[in-house]
Amino acid sequence: MTTVQPQYQAADGSPQAVPGGRGPSGPRVSDDMTVEVALSLMAGARVDHLVLCDGDDRSTGLITLARLAVLRGSPAYTDRIRLRDVLAPTG
Repeated sequence: MTTVQPQYQAADGSPQAVPGGRGPSGPRVSDDMTVEVALSLMAGARVDHLVLCDGDDRSTGLITLARLAVLRGSPAYTDRIRLRDVLAPTG
């Protein structure tokens, strides 16, 4: 009898184009989600980005794990920052 060893492949969490030119694919989340919740979701889903949506479920942007990690390490970070605030232009 031969034992079969399962082979696991890591999920590719990088943004992919969606047919029809609708933008990148990936988990879609509300832009009012906090950074802490988003980081937890990314870890659980094993992805490196999230597609942000407004109240009408229209895509408003893409947020990456790398961008959130930099923000979380900054002195200005609080656990109340929403994803839409991360996308807002600074200036």
